Amino acid sequence: MEASELLKKVRKIEIKVKGLSKHIFSGEYQSAFKGRGMSFSEVRDYQYGDDVRNIDWNVTARYNQPYVKVFEEERELTVMVLVDVSPSSFFGTRNQMKNEIITEICAVLAFSAMTNNDKVGVIFFSDKIEKFIPPKKGKTHVLRIIRELLDYKPAGKGTDLAEALRYLNNFLKKRSIAFVLSDFMTRDYEDALRVAARRHDITGIHLYDPAEQELPPVGLIHTLDPETGEQLWIDSSDKSTRKKYEDWFKGNYTYFKNTFLKSNSGVVSIQTNESYVNALLKYFKRRQ
Repeated sequence: MEASELLKKVRKIEIKVKGLSKHIFSGEYQSAFKGRGMSFSEVRDYQYGDDVRNIDWNVTARYNQPYVKVFEEERELTVMVLVDVSPSSFFGTRNQMKNEIITEICAVLAFSAMTNNDKVGVIFFSDKIEKFIPPKKGKTHVLRIIRELLDYKPAGKGTDLAEALRYLNNFLKKRSIAFVLSDFMTRDYEDALRVAARRHDITGIHLYDPAEQELPPVGLIHTLDPETGEQLWIDSSDKSTRKKYEDWFKGNYTYFKNTFLKSNSGVVSIQTNESYVNALLKYFKRRQ
């Protein structure tokens, strides 16, 4: 993409989502996530009724009497956005492709974090870690994230969410608010999510196109799997074919929803022809 064209697109997204972040999402974001983190402050004498899990055993052993750790709320958060850039995200039959909506949602989250003086970082993943942008503050940093999202060309062909979650957990030792933006056309990430969710507050944002949910009966369709390169002719008039297609989508969605909820993580599902604004606001309000 030419530099001038890229700058125009960055500016267009900035204008579109910055207002949303400042006037709509900022308050909801703050209410949903601010103050949920706890950081160590000091130790004090153990008092009757204190949680024994907060006993500092090193200090207790040193002074031969029980001491407990005192925590205070963290006012500054680190927001991480895990973005699926695999080829299946470059699909859409309506106004926008999935990757375009993913870019806008990522921008909304980044500007919301910026407004609340939080750091924001991004992990691009396919079947491997494609790119890592470390968490920082500021408008320049947010615009860089948008620029990378618009112009990035993935090297990988598949999707490995487990690898992205492991990378998040290994790199960030401190608790973060993490959003995973993907169509979740993959499985086998249950163990990695369970481990990551013990440290981080994770939300899965599921993006899908209506044509992925239900195959329209329009006769023979030439299809290409963007992640494997496999080409097939499908008879969409055949009911059993449409049923298999529908079951495949439902299976992936059910796995996504159940796996995230089982790990005490949040879930949001957004169709490409729906308003992501309403879906995110509803989710943020539900968390308060």
